[in-house]
Amino acid sequence: MAKEIKKIGVFTSGGDSPGMNAAIRAVVRTCAFLKIDCVGIYRGYQGMIEGDFKPMDARSVNNIINKGGTILKSARCQEFRTAEGRKKAYEQLTAEGIDAFVVIGGDGSFTGAMIFNEEYGFPVIGIPGTIDNDIYGTSNTLGFDTACNTVVEVIDKIRDTASSHNRLFFVEVMGRDVGHIALNVGVGAGAEEILIPEENLGLERLVESLKRSKKSGKSSSIVVVAEGDKIGKSVFELKEYVEEHLPIYDVRVSVLGHLQRGGAPSCFDRVLASRMGVKAVETLLEGKSNLMVGIQNNDLILTPINKAIKGESKIDKELIRVSDIMTT
Repeated sequence: MAKEIKKIGVFTSGGDSPGMNAAIRAVVRTCAFLKIDCVGIYRGYQGMIEGDFKPMDARSVNNIINKGGTILKSARCQEFRTAEGRKKAYEQLTAEGIDAFVVIGGDGSFTGAMIFNEEYGFPVIGIPGTIDNDIYGTSNTLGFDTACNTVVEVIDKIRDTASSHNRLFFVEVMGRDVGHIALNVGVGAGAEEILIPEENLGLERLVESLKRSKKSGKSSSIVVVAEGDKIGKSVFELKEYVEEHLPIYDVRVSVLGHLQRGGAPSCFDRVLASRMGVKAVETLLEGKSNLMVGIQNNDLILTPINKAIKGESKIDKELIRVSDIMTT
């Protein structure tokens, strides 16, 4: 028989993403609504090991739904990777009377939660929070929509300069293993080419594509590059190659970096975070555990955490086809 849950912990772990605060708010207020105690765990697993806890109620999360980052902070924790570290965390949770926790994060955070559940039978539920959208079991992770909107806005501004000076811009976006951001913003911003890890365009084909763009009358071009793209060793190598083979272009590079993670979450991410937070608490109270809350076709679904970690996030082939047509 499942243990009765009277107190739930919530924390964020790994890289921050817009929407994490909205998810924290949803977990805390759902607990308040259902008359369950809620505890904020600061600095992820590091704070869990150190007992960095703070009771939270409905008023503790006022005015955070619109804020990026995470009020509970985040930290990498090597100690939690050890059995000794996890034992310390369990002792701290037990001493605080915490019966279950909700973790908001990505693959690494979920792996830690899964191992902890296996070792101690501790009820855990995951909420996917990462701008890369690289978690299996959900069509959208928290922060992905906001990151795409942020990047599209930046590329729109870069295009103004590119058009004014007849320049070619390589714009590097996050996506070390997957090209979800690059593909979506490339289509959304009208990029002339999109380079993602899943599709190896090749340097020669890239040059030929840029030549066709020039012949068609385009005086400037934007190429969106996922940081994990396999064509060159770096976006700067791409720049050098194009300069060598297409000297007609004045080439510039813009690496957007961490600005993609910041900023107020979009309406979509705020609503998604609210729905996921409610579902996470309700799932724990139903006696379920070791699951991740996701969304598919606008319905919330539950995926075993081990599948969420091991599964492969698929790139949208239809969007690739649309991209090929749009870049003609």
